[in-house]
Amino acid sequence: MPFSPAARVATFGDTIFAEMSRLAAEHQAVNLGQGYPDFDGPESVKEAAMAAIRAGDNQYAMSSGQPALRRAIAAHVERFYGQRYDPDSEITVTSGATEGLFAATLGLVNPGDEVILFEPFYDAYVPNTLMAGGVPRYVPLRPPDWSFDPDELAATFNERTRLIIVNTPHNPTGKVFTKAELKFIAELCQKWDVIAISDEVYEHIVFAGAKHTRLAQLPGMAERTLTISSHGKTFSFTGWKIGWVLAPPDLTLAVRRAHQFVTFASGTPFQAAATVALGLDDEYYQSLITHYQIRRDYLAQVLQDAGLRVSVPAGTYFIMADFSEMERNRVFTSVSRNPVSEDDVAFCRWLTTEIGVAAIPPSAFYSDAHKHLARYYARFAFCKKMETLEKAADRLHRLRPS
Repeated sequence: MPFSPAARVATFGDTIFAEMSRLAAEHQAVNLGQGYPDFDGPESVKEAAMAAIRAGDNQYAMSSGQPALRRAIAAHVERFYGQRYDPDSEITVTSGATEGLFAATLGLVNPGDEVILFEPFYDAYVPNTLMAGGVPRYVPLRPPDWSFDPDELAATFNERTRLIIVNTPHNPTGKVFTKAELKFIAELCQKWDVIAISDEVYEHIVFAGAKHTRLAQLPGMAERTLTISSHGKTFSFTGWKIGWVLAPPDLTLAVRRAHQFVTFASGTPFQAAATVALGLDDEYYQSLITHYQIRRDYLAQVLQDAGLRVSVPAGTYFIMADFSEMERNRVFTSVSRNPVSEDDVAFCRWLTTEIGVAAIPPSAFYSDAHKHLARYYARFAFCKKMETLEKAADRLHRLRPS
């Protein structure tokens, strides 16, 4: 008789990313679902990793991260935000931002503590909270600008609230939280003595007209905020899994006590490469934005031409598109049922199997109570080569109203 999983993971299924990627591979679809680039980052960064390997820099790193990388992270933070963090006591290198989020949640949440999450959320937030024994509380972001109701958020805070997780720039909506929104969140955190985790992995992918503000920069928040970011999104090496957590010493201690028993340390030669990457000149960071803005605008137009309504993102490399107004009778005459009339999962499966373009159904990023908010949306990733997007466009043109 097979053994059952532990209760803490028994309700977890495969991630929606795994399901849609399998379906895309099976049907040879262009995969605009999973958010990783189909190109590499700078050659100089790759060379730094290979040089470290050849030099024998291949054994365990320090659990908190190699000193050179922690110094580079501190320099990067001061360069872009004017913040100062002690590399020894306030910076921890983790196996990607995902592990940083897990270590922070495990290190800070006690059973019964409440954790406030904005919906749609990055899919690791809820499992992290549940495995720590916490209780998720949800506040939806509503289109078209993906704003939250201040009264609804304020009502979610109470004496049991331990954490709030803020993701800006936001996956999957592309929202960049405004300074006013962050100030409101900061005031609630201070009123209720709540810790904030600010997930900022897309910090350098912010487009013209928007500005990224760090929650930890606001008055009264430095001492209660853990800022999490990563090397993968900014430098296009997502498989290297190098992330970091910035926090005051007491919160850093909590992160490190969990981190040491989750992964202990991240890949040593990749830390050497990340040290080089963080020191790239301003031209690199500007070219990153230019590169992605071209792709954003291209895919947004393709989707609009296909009859979807697009929420043009202010940041990240994702587009949320509303398919509810597509001309159903013309587009779907070749199929036995109309997936638009069902939900986002049916639509994305149909788009993958029949049209040959994979997207992610964002209801996976909502609690059961709010899944209906994603019913007519699909998330598309534009962190791809132009030829990949053009191939997808050729297929999506089949959706154009005749």
